[in-house]
Amino acid sequence: MSELSMPRCWNRESKPHRFCPGCGHGLVLKALGMAIDELGLGERLFFACDIGCSLLAWDFFTFPCLQTHHGRTIPVMVGLKRASPDLVAVAYMGDGGGYAIGLQHLVSTALRDDPITAILVNNTVYAMTGGQMAPTTLPGQKTETTPFGRDQAETGRPFKGPEALAVVAHPKAYLARGTVARVLRLKKKIKQGLERQLQGHFSFIEALSTCPTNWRTNAAATWSFLEQEMSDYYHPGEIAVLSQEED
Repeated sequence: MSELSMPRCWNRESKPHRFCPGCGHGLVLKALGMAIDELGLGERLFFACDIGCSLLAWDFFTFPCLQTHHGRTIPVMVGLKRASPDLVAVAYMGDGGGYAIGLQHLVSTALRDDPITAILVNNTVYAMTGGQMAPTTLPGQKTETTPFGRDQAETGRPFKGPEALAVVAHPKAYLARGTVARVLRLKKKIKQGLERQLQGHFSFIEALSTCPTNWRTNAAATWSFLEQEMSDYYHPGEIAVLSQEED
């Protein structure tokens, strides 16, 4: 199978996907599907998605999938993992579900080192509800609720999830950030995250993604914003855990 062909675990009846043209969710899900195929985890995997654009992923795969209340995907998957430790649990969400309403769950799960894999798609806006400012909106970025640009003096700094979790996560947790501009590198990071779950530890991968519908950008401007502004502020790569304490 070619690395760029359709993953075997994809549900072909759900294609083409329901995301807006130019949306990066499809690329993140493809990277996840390729990682699952390479590890042979299709028979053990359970996938859950949040409310928001991520909910359109609920029928992408052939393995069991569910959709949770907004911000509650992580605790649902933690409960499932505790009830069925042999399953591989993947929680999929946007930056609103993970960094706003669901942030307390993300931090608590990292503190407990729960053996699940969380994947968060960062497109810098609340996309499904019309493009309002999100925790990840860049300084000066215009959105529906920041028409003159995000003012950090009023709203604070954009949230860097993997870096924040590095303060509290277990030393053996896996934290990383990838981008849909480098799908095979993103796949590698997701694969490493799944492997870390198999070793009994928490893993978290943030994926920088595109939203031309709410950014109001054409193809060239969309790619430029992703590759330059976003990647300059949110640096792709693995994030070292700062804590050295092992219980």
